[in-house]
Amino acid sequence: MTSGSSKNKSTLIRYGRSLRLAGAHRFQLWKVLGLLVCLTGLLPTLALPPGRPDLVIFLTDDHSQADLSPYGGTALRTPNMQRLADAGLTFDNAYVASPTCAPSRAALLTGLMPARNGAEANHSKPRPEIKKWPAYFQELGYEVVAFGKVSHYRHTKDYGFDYFAHDTFHDHAGIPAAVTFLRNRPRTGAKPLCLFVGSNWPHMPWPKTHPGYDPDQLPLPAGSVDAPATREWRARYAAAVTKADTELGLILEAVHAYLGTNTLLLFSSDHGARWPFAKWNCYEAGVKVPLIIVWPGVVKPNTRTAAMVTWVDYLPTLLEVAGGTPPRDLDGRSFRRVLEGKRRHHHRRIFTTHSGDGNWNIYPIRAVRVGPWKYIRNLHPEYAFTTHMDLVADPEPRAFFAAWEAAAQTDAAAAEIVQRYHARPAEELYHLTTDPHELHNLAASPAHARQLRKLRRELETWMHAQSDSGTVFGRPRLLSDPDSFGPNGPPGNVWGRPARR
Repeated sequence: MTSGSSKNKSTLIRYGRSLRLAGAHRFQLWKVLGLLVCLTGLLPTLALPPGRPDLVIFLTDDHSQADLSPYGGTALRTPNMQRLADAGLTFDNAYVASPTCAPSRAALLTGLMPARNGAEANHSKPRPEIKKWPAYFQELGYEVVAFGKVSHYRHTKDYGFDYFAHDTFHDHAGIPAAVTFLRNRPRTGAKPLCLFVGSNWPHMPWPKTHPGYDPDQLPLPAGSVDAPATREWRARYAAAVTKADTELGLILEAVHAYLGTNTLLLFSSDHGARWPFAKWNCYEAGVKVPLIIVWPGVVKPNTRTAAMVTWVDYLPTLLEVAGGTPPRDLDGRSFRRVLEGKRRHHHRRIFTTHSGDGNWNIYPIRAVRVGPWKYIRNLHPEYAFTTHMDLVADPEPRAFFAAWEAAAQTDAAAAEIVQRYHARPAEELYHLTTDPHELHNLAASPAHARQLRKLRRELETWMHAQSDSGTVFGRPRLLSDPDSFGPNGPPGNVWGRPARR
């Protein structure tokens, strides 16, 4: 072994001694060292084996990009997500197609945006004739398997996986089942594997306790009302994120133990957290997600990229990695060259769409990002923006937004936040470099009128090309009818039919 190799080995040993897996589980030292060697390719002797790689896709649920340590969220304990970032390529500008579960996951599994695959509102699914992820990879000889929340619960059976299990709401048996599957899988003679593992965390219900998290010490997302209930629920969310991290650690251990070094591991989340300006919104906190990819021998460890990518890109990218040719009619396109370090950029523009979530949320939104600029079109500004946060009948999950409403009665700043939550202008324009939290709408500024017109045209042209008619799903609540929303509004239900036009 060369002196450089000896130095690397010494570093790994020192690092291995210091590592602790969150929760009750801990890696044995030899497993930690092996995992790091497997995932990072730090030792000079490591070479990528021939043949198609095994593919492992690990997804968290309702998890904003900012809420893990590789993206600056150091107040949350995410050691395994950090370990993954140390081993691979971290994407600073990864987006989903939609900030709700079913449309986002359908876009991932079809490579098509919601208007083109048919899954627009939450709880909907792609049209039957649309080709889906498993079929593409089965044609290449892969075994395609899913554990946990990969599609949207009961829809999993419609996607054509070779095998799937534990796809019901908050079924936490999916992670150990995936580990058991890998343990029992033949080491030789098996097909290449495409394995999806979907955690239910940090989707609500969040844990009732939050050991190790002090609510008073946690930073709150920009635009939040600072109240004791807000902090208590933020701590519960943080505990849920740590649970997701622990499940990721179990999968990393199993990947090391039971798969070879020619394994690409992709970690991401379906959209942002269940927070007033995140999930159900096209603001960055709703549509910008973590994306970390490890592929020993190809992806350089501990690197970052500013390339803009989106969830519809994952299918064509991994198809190309697996030796296939991505169809030209997909909305996504492969960013393999970004993985290989051969390109620094990918998309020039990113589009996101939201069409609603049953009668909890009837508020269609479209958005485009170009460079530092973000344009949001609220298709019906006469509607009141509502979600599970403020309409749910159960007082416990509604607790912290009720605290916001109470504060708004006497505090002008809180009143402004609650008003911004419910009432949106037709157009919003933000400069993300100077205003990353999208708090200062520039749409009415004469100085930015040209930029506004340009992005408006971009979005309208794209919607036309997508055959996106802006369908309204459900019966909206109107700003002109305050008894339909807010503290006195009736609770929502779980599904709504398209409104008559």
